[in-house]
Amino acid sequence: MGRVEGKVAIVTGGASGIGRGCALRLAEEGAAVIVTDIDTGMGKETVTLLDGPGTFLEHDVTDELQWQGVVEQVVSEYGDLHILVNNAGIGIGGSILDFSLEDWQRQQAINLDGVFLGVRTAIPAMIESGYGSIINMSSVAGLKGAPNLAAYNATKGGVRLFTKGVALECANSGWPVRVNSVHPGVIETPIWSKINPEYFEEGENTIDLDSMAEQVVPMGVLGYPKDIANGVLFLASDESRYVTGTELVIDGGITA
Repeated sequence: MGRVEGKVAIVTGGASGIGRGCALRLAEEGAAVIVTDIDTGMGKETVTLLDGPGTFLEHDVTDELQWQGVVEQVVSEYGDLHILVNNAGIGIGGSILDFSLEDWQRQQAINLDGVFLGVRTAIPAMIESGYGSIINMSSVAGLKGAPNLAAYNATKGGVRLFTKGVALECANSGWPVRVNSVHPGVIETPIWSKINPEYFEEGENTIDLDSMAEQVVPMGVLGYPKDIANGVLFLASDESRYVTGTELVIDGGITA
């Protein structure tokens, strides 16, 4: 216990799924956790579940001014900022021939612009704090292509290489900030029902995650948010002091 004791963390997209799992795990290990999301109800519920101090802030990660406000409020209330989990993201699927520019830009804005804004805004506060660990949530889709997910591939692959570039800049500049990406596989989260919402009309759920895991995951089982959160905890803690600019793949062997 206490692996991130005394640390202050922001987790974006913390209302549910992997974000909620990360928030709970970091709090279990001693961090004060600021949960941000556009889903106010679920976000506030996450904070009530934390084992320690926490705050919910309504937050659109595509909004530059909101990012500035979130970081300023965190530093004002908690004194420092040490950990940022850039988790907020969406998945929009579909043939590239039918994919609209509007959906392309919306997905880029949340999945990639949001990560950029978070990193750029958080680093100065982390330098001031003397410690920083940024964990950017990518995906196995950032490592390998998938049909009908090319636009999503583009965002998650961008997160991976963006992470490496920023990690090297921090290291070369002597800033006390490490930056890494995490790449989940088939994890039980609400995102699966949002990739193509039309498949879920009238209760017709066409995605059976357990069956999917049996077919595509070498280990044959579904992953859970806590599996990802344990990896995030490692990267957020001093245990990973010599780890930066790399990707932690948590996928049951999919990319092996």
